[in-house]
Amino acid sequence: MDIHRSFAQVAILEDGTVTKQLRVELVHEPLVAFAKTLSLDDEVVIEVTGNSAAVERLLRPHVKRVAVANPRLVRAIAYARVKTDKVDAATLAKLHAAGFLPEVWVADEDTYGRRRQIAERSGVLAQVVRIKGRMKAILHANLIPPYKGHLFGKAGQRWLDALPLPPEERGMLQRLIAELERVSQQLSEIDKVVAQQALDDPRALKLMTIPGASSVVASTVLASIGDIARFPSPDKLSSYFGLTPRVRQSGDHPARHGRISKQGNGDARKMLVEAAWSAKTAPGPLRAFFNRVQKKRGASAAAVATARKLAVMIWHILTSGKEYAYARPADGSVRHRGPQETAAVEPLGVRTGTRPGHRARSP
Repeated sequence: MDIHRSFAQVAILEDGTVTKQLRVELVHEPLVAFAKTLSLDDEVVIEVTGNSAAVERLLRPHVKRVAVANPRLVRAIAYARVKTDKVDAATLAKLHAAGFLPEVWVADEDTYGRRRQIAERSGVLAQVVRIKGRMKAILHANLIPPYKGHLFGKAGQRWLDALPLPPEERGMLQRLIAELERVSQQLSEIDKVVAQQALDDPRALKLMTIPGASSVVASTVLASIGDIARFPSPDKLSSYFGLTPRVRQSGDHPARHGRISKQGNGDARKMLVEAAWSAKTAPGPLRAFFNRVQKKRGASAAAVATARKLAVMIWHILTSGKEYAYARPADGSVRHRGPQETAAVEPLGVRTGTRPGHRARSP
């Protein structure tokens, strides 16, 4: 099925031959009616699009399997000089029949719900950032220097009210302030729901033992990952987040490593980078690692490198089912977790203990 916004072009392949071509309207009732014409021996192939999750969910009970393809890799494998909807639908069917279809993981209902919630939060947060940018643009256009403090707090509000602005721009600024309050309230309500879900999820609670990993960070990461068993190694998870460098190598020339690929889930990658900046402020191995990289390559590179280390830690925690080794107790006391409580962090370059008589230094 070659899926578009309002319809899907269907190619039915039997014994290596396309026996039928038809169009199906992508509305709930017509799609369900088409699904009922299929059998439990049929396999359906679709590509990832904005509405492919809904199509997969409606077709799944009526067929043997719904395979979801990576459209970028499909284009790389099956380049056609003649490109039409019928050709694309037939190509998907033939690739799947030949075993060359590059598939993606289909999220379960719980993970899909988490992803929708995180996507909504990202959209609301983008509105907050956009409104704040417009307010700062008004001040810049009127030659008003930046406010030394929290512009969007109570003190900043009083400072804005006392500014000498033209009436029309003051009215615009007041409307933006009212809009910011409304959108910020929406963001606060979403964050409460996300925090409650994180508190009810044992996996999120374990991730929140990592310095810098808040409930939002943990929920975003879990929504992106789904089943950790999909990733056989920490490097695979880091690559999924787009935190591994690009590599170019040909012939006898040495490999050249570039910037990170930025493939995969952008929301989760941003959350990990934000968590890295927060981890810089907490005493422990992560802050020591951040400072060490910062001295050599700068703060931005240190944040990305720490984000990748966080991805490796996340893999170990979710795979082992144990908490982060250096989590601090809530009462501020110091204790070392026992072997049954501690995640395996040796591969991260983090020591799980000290030598007898050796005094640990503060990072």
